[in-house]
Amino acid sequence: MSDMDDLNDWQTRFDRRIMRSIGMPLAKLDHGRGARVWDDTGHEYLDFLAGIAVNSLGHAHPVFVEAVSTQAARLAHVSNYFTTEPALELAERLTRLAGAGEHGRAWFGNSGAEANEAAFKLARLNNSGGARTRVLSLVDGFHGRTMGTLALTGKPHMREAFEPLPGGVQHIPATIGALERAVDDGVAALFVEPIQGEAGVVELPDGFLVAARELTHRHGALLIVDEIQTGAGRTGEWFAFQHAGITPDAITVAKGIGGGFPIGGLITFGHASSLYSKGQHGSTFGGNPLATAVSNAVLGEIEQAGLVENAAMRGTQIRERVEGLGSPLVAGVRGRGLLIGIALTEPIATRVAAEAMRAGLIVNAANDSTIRMAPPLIIGDAEIDEFAERFSRALDAVASAHR
Repeated sequence: MSDMDDLNDWQTRFDRRIMRSIGMPLAKLDHGRGARVWDDTGHEYLDFLAGIAVNSLGHAHPVFVEAVSTQAARLAHVSNYFTTEPALELAERLTRLAGAGEHGRAWFGNSGAEANEAAFKLARLNNSGGARTRVLSLVDGFHGRTMGTLALTGKPHMREAFEPLPGGVQHIPATIGALERAVDDGVAALFVEPIQGEAGVVELPDGFLVAARELTHRHGALLIVDEIQTGAGRTGEWFAFQHAGITPDAITVAKGIGGGFPIGGLITFGHASSLYSKGQHGSTFGGNPLATAVSNAVLGEIEQAGLVENAAMRGTQIRERVEGLGSPLVAGVRGRGLLIGIALTEPIATRVAAEAMRAGLIVNAANDSTIRMAPPLIIGDAEIDEFAERFSRALDAVASAHR
């Protein structure tokens, strides 16, 4: 009997026709509402991953649905030879929320990787004297899977099959000492994630962003903060860099700003807003009226409904509930707001995530010993109670198998 004989119909179709750059999906999902999704057999799951920090308003939120249907009936795409009111409004909204000031500007693409590609090119433009040939990023950082963003990504296992990658990138440990040794007048930019989500929801050391801002400013380098996973209110501030009280030169955004609709962007501050000139970058679909209208609606709802504050409050509740379970498998909880990493005492995260699925809970094994959660910003007491019950069942099932 071959492996194909063990697959059901949709798995067979997937195996035959979908590129093998990803593994077999966990389920075939059919529909969702709020913080819940249902698969094609009618089984219900509590979604505490939200499409990996994407579905800010959950599934089928009326604001999202209305924005898509209304704008699609009006104007969906115009190319970058034109602009539209939704694009202008979104640029104004994001620069305001980021505190980019009167010189703030925005560029729009279709994904986080495209946003980081635009930021990488921005870094190359910060080289008027020709001496700034190096770009710094952090060990274990993740910035995307295109050739340019892989060059920035500090994970060798992701990079090796595609080398040689664009050069001039140096990966340094996320320590202030390493930062002080690396930043000099030959550095064009430093890329950082304020919380390394793909590394297991790992925050930067205390004072790191403040030191990074001081050092990059002193040496004329750009500080570029990747807010793709941490932005749109997820950490209890609109953007995670705001927790540190610093002003970067640029941030990249995607995921949660669209609430499920593909969009990404680069927001620049001060001098960085003057680096690009006509014809140096673009995107056929970037900034299209459909994507920008949906993003405006999503961000407007987050703002009006107080969901940034909700993320901060609910994140605290979840961390307290996990700690209160008293499971011998839980070593600790980290993260901010609704980007949460649960550290396990053993390298069994894949098993815990699988048991959670069986209990009707969607979470993610970020690495062997960390469960990552990024639930919708709309969750409340009922969803947290249900999460605690289902996650406890999953932990108990794994612990029982160990005995």
